Amino acid sequence: MPKDSKRGPRRGEHPAQAHHETDAEMGLTFSPAEFRRCLGTWFRKHARDLPWRGVHDPYATWLSEIMLQQTRVATVIERYQEFLRRFPTIADLAAAEEADVLALWSGLGYYRRARMLHRGAQFVLHELGGTLPSTAAELRTLPGIGDYTAAAIASIAFGESIAVLDGNVERVLLRILGQAEDKSGPARAHLMRVAQRLVPRSSASHVSGSQSYTPADHNQAMMELGATLCLPRSPLCLQCPVVEMCLTRGEHVTSQRTKMQSRTVAHLLALRKRGAETEVLLERRAGGVSLMAGMLELPALPLEATEGLEPVLRLRHAITNTNYYVGIFAESGVIGAAAIVSSPGVASASLRDQIPAAPDDLEWVETGKLAQVPLTGLARKTLQRLAVMDIPRVTLG
Repeated sequence: MPKDSKRGPRRGEHPAQAHHETDAEMGLTFSPAEFRRCLGTWFRKHARDLPWRGVHDPYATWLSEIMLQQTRVATVIERYQEFLRRFPTIADLAAAEEADVLALWSGLGYYRRARMLHRGAQFVLHELGGTLPSTAAELRTLPGIGDYTAAAIASIAFGESIAVLDGNVERVLLRILGQAEDKSGPARAHLMRVAQRLVPRSSASHVSGSQSYTPADHNQAMMELGATLCLPRSPLCLQCPVVEMCLTRGEHVTSQRTKMQSRTVAHLLALRKRGAETEVLLERRAGGVSLMAGMLELPALPLEATEGLEPVLRLRHAITNTNYYVGIFAESGVIGAAAIVSSPGVASASLRDQIPAAPDDLEWVETGKLAQVPLTGLARKTLQRLAVMDIPRVTLG
């Protein structure tokens, strides 16, 4: 890395303005204009047809960017469309109850994103007259919006000439530059300047002929390249539109990843009939915990309470850096399409007596209303696999 690039941006200074480096100082061995031409031509031909592309609603762009953080595209497609049907405008989202927002977010994980999106909508409605800011600098003042999300919204929704730098883009840039992964502040600032150098300066930029190539096109193309070809493992270099400009052409050197931890846990599945309705027993997580505060899950059981018992379902569930090996245990009855249903006060309650949670933290919820309550991802997955909760159908378009 060039010596001068070690200086990060001063306070209040955009990374691209921190130092007027030449392309050679940045480590670029090619013309940025040629890079944009090759990338743009590829993107127009191969971009995935995703429901948040081509929209002209900044709120929809904001929603998609928040949902896509650390979540697979296939999972987001379904929830994005469902969310917009339920909350089609910022005002609708701002007026909603947080529990309703979390219920619709169930299964996406990282629930703080939903809470911040909800608070952000309320801030925009009450403090900004309902209009989303149009620049990255202004967007960063909203709850839950950091540098990456602000840049993505500003460029995609408003055409600002500002680069986005997520994990996919970082990987593309490191390989093009022939550099190893470096998580330090100066190294990231350098990548930000390189990313900014490659962005079209305005929406009037062109790839070739009369075809426009906007900052929105470029940022989405960079993310698409990292997501579909420049993969973390076994990148598809022969299909890459900028392979001739790449100094790595393969996997780059990365730092050692944090090893996943493993935990074995047990949860109780208890159902009962109330007239024509079936109810499932759920536990509400404390409001002050760091993960999934206030969400509903199947009641946790001590492992010793399940010794010698066979679970009705085993599954693995990953949260951050931990793999949970989960056993779901039922009170009594026979597993089937309607799961295990007991009569009130009659079924074996021995497992229920072992629940550590306080009685006030437990509540019975009608199975037909499970889609309307804020379930944890694990609870949602379990209840769907045991046919207690319907699996929503995905509709595109």
